[in-house]
Amino acid sequence: MKILVTGATGKLGSKVVAALLAKVSAAQVAVSVREAGKAGHLRSLGVEVRQGDFDHPETLDQTFAGIDRLLIISADGDNETRIRQHTNAVEAAARAKVGFIAYTSVANARESALFLAPVHSHTEKAILGTGIPYSFLRNNWYLENELSGIQGVLAGAPWITSAGSGRVGWALREDYAEAAAAVLAGAGHENSVYELSGKPATQAELAAALGATLGREVPVQQVDDGAYAEIMKGAGVPDFVIPMLVAIQADIRNGTLDVESGDFEKLLGRPATPIAEALPRLVAEVKD
Repeated sequence: MKILVTGATGKLGSKVVAALLAKVSAAQVAVSVREAGKAGHLRSLGVEVRQGDFDHPETLDQTFAGIDRLLIISADGDNETRIRQHTNAVEAAARAKVGFIAYTSVANARESALFLAPVHSHTEKAILGTGIPYSFLRNNWYLENELSGIQGVLAGAPWITSAGSGRVGWALREDYAEAAAAVLAGAGHENSVYELSGKPATQAELAAALGATLGREVPVQQVDDGAYAEIMKGAGVPDFVIPMLVAIQADIRNGTLDVESGDFEKLLGRPATPIAEALPRLVAEVKD
């Protein structure tokens, strides 16, 4: 069995590969990267490094050749770009007659109003259209996405949000990676959908957990979307990023990431790492 992970030098992909190597031999693992030179450390472990670029689908036919199980990690960029890139990857997987496709989607992808959801809904439909057995790994929200907020708190700022009482199923990127590895290396996951969500919590609950980690109270500043945008601008966030951050806050407020699920337990034999246990790791990371 040959397993290939795309985006393998990225933040999630690198953790997926590490989790896979704890389950299967390096000879069974291949990676697809745009710049092969950045994956030298993987090659030294015995992992096969292949060059592939979602923007150049002609490179993907050879990249996916002979692959039994493929993980397509969702790309970065705007929705239009990602839809084009994901379509290229799915079509190439079909041409290469890949035996199984796992895809890192988003919570409740087909029905969600999350502004990112159209990318994932389109990609899921494209995979379904190939007829290839699949697993949709609907990742909720990475706790690491809150690192900038943690940095602000460590610098003396309050926890700033316009998400109100909306709840999020935060989990560590490592947990999502281990779940992906379990699907890729395991059996019985054909034509499955996993809603991978930690225990949903509000922004205030996250701030309280952060306060417990730091040994002090973390005040929460609830603002409207306009004020949130202005605060982000004042904090030096690039103008093109601010609308995305505001949209995320609004989507959280509207409940798009409030997903209760036991699917982490199904794949890992345990729940996602609780926020109270995960935050000390992130605080240490920020301080380093």
